[in-house]
Amino acid sequence: MHLSKKAEYALRALIHLGIAAALGRPSVGGAELAEANRLPLKYVERILQELRAAGIVETRRGKLGGYILAANPATLRIGDLVRLVDGRLAPIGCASETAYQRCTCPDEAHCGLRMLMIDVRNAIAKILDRYNLAQVVEVTLSKMRRDGVSPPFATAAGKDKPDELRCNAQAADGFLAGLSGMAESFFPEI
Repeated sequence: MHLSKKAEYALRALIHLGIAAALGRPSVGGAELAEANRLPLKYVERILQELRAAGIVETRRGKLGGYILAANPATLRIGDLVRLVDGRLAPIGCASETAYQRCTCPDEAHCGLRMLMIDVRNAIAKILDRYNLAQVVEVTLSKMRRDGVSPPFATAAGKDKPDELRCNAQAADGFLAGLSGMAESFFPEI
């Protein structure tokens, strides 16, 4: 599976909207979301409009206007959000349940590659469908607190921008590793 830039940006924007909501921020402007994620404003606005049309976000007008989550983040499964933006989780079209495309294989039912890619799709779907936006937001905020990093849109102590933090992707920095530090009651199946 390859997550498109559009899906990546959509998920990053939604996580930031979830963080803002968790911090009591009523709404976040498109320009703020773009800046917090270091993304082009026009592209972020286009993505947010698609998410609005799908009922995932709402817009508020006025001085404190901007974007807010339209749905409870606990009901927004990450797999569904990826499918909404990218269309499928499968690495190849013939292995997709939601966006099936016939391949060029002469015997699709006995194709070893297709069988392998169905297993890959199932593994990806199992992880992405297991977690929701609220859980990702909670793990993100927990790790930021642990590392002493100011969350985006936090205004406490005069800070309004996230700290610069550069690091390589390590296994210990993954989402599942972040869950190990969370309360078992929040994630009873782990």
